Amino acid sequence: MSKASAAEMDVAKQTLGPIAGNRWLQLAAGVIAMIVISNFQYAFTLFTPSLRQHFAGVPYPEIAAIYSLFILFETWPVPVAGYFIDKFGIRNLMIVGAALIFLGWVLSGTVATTVFHLYIFYGVLAGTGAGIIYIATVANAIKWFPDRRGLAAGLTAAGFGGGSALTLIPIGNSITSMGWAGTMMAWGIGSGVVAMIMALILHHPPKGWLPPNFVPAKAIVQTRRDFTPKQMMSKKEFYIMYGMFLMVCTGGLMTTGNMSEIAKSLNVFDATFMGIAIVPFTATVAGVTNAVARIMWGGVSDRFGREYTMAFAFALEGVLIFLMTQISGSPMAFMFLMPFVFLAWGEIYALFSAITGDVFGPKNASVNYGILYTAKGASAILAGWGAAAVAAVYAGSFAVPYYISAIFDITAAALALFVLRPIIRKRIAGEA
Repeated sequence: MSKASAAEMDVAKQTLGPIAGNRWLQLAAGVIAMIVISNFQYAFTLFTPSLRQHFAGVPYPEIAAIYSLFILFETWPVPVAGYFIDKFGIRNLMIVGAALIFLGWVLSGTVATTVFHLYIFYGVLAGTGAGIIYIATVANAIKWFPDRRGLAAGLTAAGFGGGSALTLIPIGNSITSMGWAGTMMAWGIGSGVVAMIMALILHHPPKGWLPPNFVPAKAIVQTRRDFTPKQMMSKKEFYIMYGMFLMVCTGGLMTTGNMSEIAKSLNVFDATFMGIAIVPFTATVAGVTNAVARIMWGGVSDRFGREYTMAFAFALEGVLIFLMTQISGSPMAFMFLMPFVFLAWGEIYALFSAITGDVFGPKNASVNYGILYTAKGASAILAGWGAAAVAAVYAGSFAVPYYISAIFDITAAALALFVLRPIIRKRIAGEA
């Protein structure tokens, strides 16, 4: 390595120090922060049986609305949080996020006496805190890794999608021994403390920083402009991406938040595997494949392009979602198929964040991806309360919601290949 290259490599470290200036440590801290907030989304399905028993007489769609509200507040306030992150730095907003997730679960476990209280504590407080941490860490990865944007975003998102694989069984055991309220209190304290520590590490790279010898991948087109939110929202490709994100998000969110009820509708809920109840076991394995999906597909997209990767993965997800309707009464099929559903779904959080940085630039990545990320909140209405309400019409069966989700996935795959790719390529070629 030449002296010039070595000096260029050390610019961030010289400016920020050996920890804040090391992009791999920044990536690791972001992944850890993602792991601690993953339980708020992915462990909800473990709480639903206890919540239904505790709040006897409350219709299940109203309990499922806790999950929908969490996703809504994890996503819809994010553009505001992204604006403040880009303006005032990542650390201050991360501290706020850590405090909110701490309060969200601790208050849920100690103060909440009604489902409405859980709407506020679990849905609004924890949801907002998780959203701040999510957008802060993903945007930080995009800024630090312009050369490996798909992989970095995938690794960061994998912390959120796969972190729960480390904790779902322990949380399930905690619910058995401590009850749902005690579990939320204990895990809320731990999550908040770890997130606060990570907040003290995270930092954006210096303005204009690039890694040494930076050369964009040939399969990836990247704008040289930094679009403001207003400029981004004037482009038709943004709305195509938003619609695709909403559609593909629905099936995975529905499965995540309703896995216990889906298992019941498929007549496999009471099955066990190696002495472990089928839902927490399957959810744990699915958490692993969910994490792998974000890393694997993110890396694939760095090599072959975002749109081609989207088209293949989304079409595969549509097929797998449809197959979920064909496995009633088979615990083994449930355990085998469900992880593959998440293997073909989890990549959306790597691909959409990476393509946002590619198409609209890294400078305003926090607020720009935050705006796109609100599609997840819109999807949550369909995936949580909506899917539960439709299933209730069909005697608890989730077949019809799954049919709709499969159609969404295939439609998004076609849009990625035949609509989004030509528009992006033409616009960026015109910029050059």
